Amino acid sequence: MYKICSLFAGVGGIDLGFLQTKRCKIVYANEFDSYAVKTYELNFKNKVDCRDIHKVQIDDIPKFDIMIGGFPCTSFSVAGYRKGFLDHRTGDLFFEMERIFKERKPQVIFLENVKNLVGHDHGETFNTIIKSLENAGYKNKIIANVLNACEYGNVPQNRERVYIVAFLDEEVFKRFHMPEPIPLNKSIKDIFDFKNKVDEKYYYDGVKYKAQIYQKLVEAMDDENTVYQWRRKYVRKNQNNLVPTLTANMGEGGHNVPLIKTKYGIRKLMPVECFYAQGFPKRFKLPTDVSDTRLYKQAGNSVAVPVVYRIAQNIIDALDEENEEIS
Repeated sequence: MYKICSLFAGVGGIDLGFLQTKRCKIVYANEFDSYAVKTYELNFKNKVDCRDIHKVQIDDIPKFDIMIGGFPCTSFSVAGYRKGFLDHRTGDLFFEMERIFKERKPQVIFLENVKNLVGHDHGETFNTIIKSLENAGYKNKIIANVLNACEYGNVPQNRERVYIVAFLDEEVFKRFHMPEPIPLNKSIKDIFDFKNKVDEKYYYDGVKYKAQIYQKLVEAMDDENTVYQWRRKYVRKNQNNLVPTLTANMGEGGHNVPLIKTKYGIRKLMPVECFYAQGFPKRFKLPTDVSDTRLYKQAGNSVAVPVVYRIAQNIIDALDEENEEIS
């Protein structure tokens, strides 16, 4: 079993993808958001270190083979502030990862972030990350691809993310390859409940929602086979019948919230449906004492689990072959 160190673990989307290979176990996980930790610990056996990562010492972390992490993307996201490493709130968090992998030198480092990371600051941010990995011993053994969940994970969500994988051993790197595209045979009807009436709080009407906006929704939402969004001043119909990229601010008001039309009326997606749209399994549990706003945030901040699983499986296959040769 390969030992995993999970940083910025969130609710455990990346962790889950690696555990699904059945060749990994989480020996350490760190996450500062106490609400995300609650969801994580409801679904995984290991306890989470919820201290600020700046306070985590190298010796606090058990030995591990693979480091995984989706360091906070607010600083690089189009939907965020785009201040990058200059963001005083989250801009330095990658370097906390660097502090650990420079010392421990794991066999593999797996990073996930927003697509915009690649072009941020005219490519300087991305180059800084790659140079950091190179200087730590991973030079010429790094691969980075932008993959869309709908093309590489059989998940009906338009979600482009950059995945970076770095290897310590050159032979393992040579055996690794990113997944190839696969057909999308799942639709929104497979993950959202169009048949049953759900809690009344998820439905829109002209009383509890702004009447003028509600009327625009009624006029524009004429298709039960796609997802809509209210975009501040207009209704956006997703023509490709995919879920638009889920964001962390879905629960902070009407803007950008994915909407569907059912026979019971127009409603927003439930938090659990947002997790399904990320490829989380139906058995994944959500805490009942956490607000919908925080659950929407957790789903939007997480990852497309099936894409992570496919990359993780290729990593494990490359490592297994190396270990078979050694034995």
